[in-house]
Amino acid sequence: MKENRVIWIFLILTQFAFSQIRGVVKDSISGEPIPYVNIWVENETIGTTSETNGSFSLDIKEEKLLVFSALGYESKKSSSKNEIILLKPKVFELNEVVVTFPKKTKELEIGEAHKVHISQLSGNKPWIYAKLFNYDEKYMETPFIKKIVFYSNSDIKGAKIKLRIFGINDSIPSEDLINEDIIVTVKEGMKKNTIDVSSYNIEFPKKGIVIGLEWLIIEENKYFFTYKDPKTKQKVSLENYAPSLVINHSPDEISFTYSKGRWYKHKRHSSNYKKEWNNKVDTPAINLILTN
Repeated sequence: MKENRVIWIFLILTQFAFSQIRGVVKDSISGEPIPYVNIWVENETIGTTSETNGSFSLDIKEEKLLVFSALGYESKKSSSKNEIILLKPKVFELNEVVVTFPKKTKELEIGEAHKVHISQLSGNKPWIYAKLFNYDEKYMETPFIKKIVFYSNSDIKGAKIKLRIFGINDSIPSEDLINEDIIVTVKEGMKKNTIDVSSYNIEFPKKGIVIGLEWLIIEENKYFFTYKDPKTKQKVSLENYAPSLVINHSPDEISFTYSKGRWYKHKRHSSNYKKEWNNKVDTPAINLILTN
């Protein structure tokens, strides 16, 4: 009887300590659910992504302030007690612009990304891994972005990841240049992914452009990563979300991480593992294919 009491007390305390909050994100005008919304606990690394039906869940210990961010919508902060979150669509001012269309007679691939068997796991946070492409005058002959290439290594079939395209301001990624979700489905294993973005007619900005890959913390991306603990020699299984992203090592500080509601620039680091990595920056393996 005493043992049973101990078990019940443990279960009650566990449920209290790790309560799960659930909710749905919807468009404030149409009432339609919004998929793939980036959701963070304010100023913390805890986060998730809304599913295709707008639903989400988070395991948190107490009431928190959540930050909701989605392309085409105004960001919103809301208490974790609220079950329905309404996001307001952004109103975009249309400036008078001269529209030019690519001829697509030339191509130039830039970025020096290549396939290596080193990759970055996502963990279980909807963070963004990004790479800066600085402008060069030689791009004047091929000023439009035709395709985006990135290398992935996925443990599951059909993992989804969100492609983001940013401007840059004061050495930090700024506004999205495309105000709609570009969801990419990658195949299992080590793959080269090529995404045609020519329909957006993106002209290479003189300040540079940042290409980001945002992990989606959704059920269809979930798998368990198993490794052997070097100390205990025991197998450990951790929840993770596909796909992993291939990493290159750059001599230039051109990579960023978006986490806890802000951008962090990656710095050069010392490496004792391989000399060729020493004083280099971990950078996602991303290339651009330009056209005229």
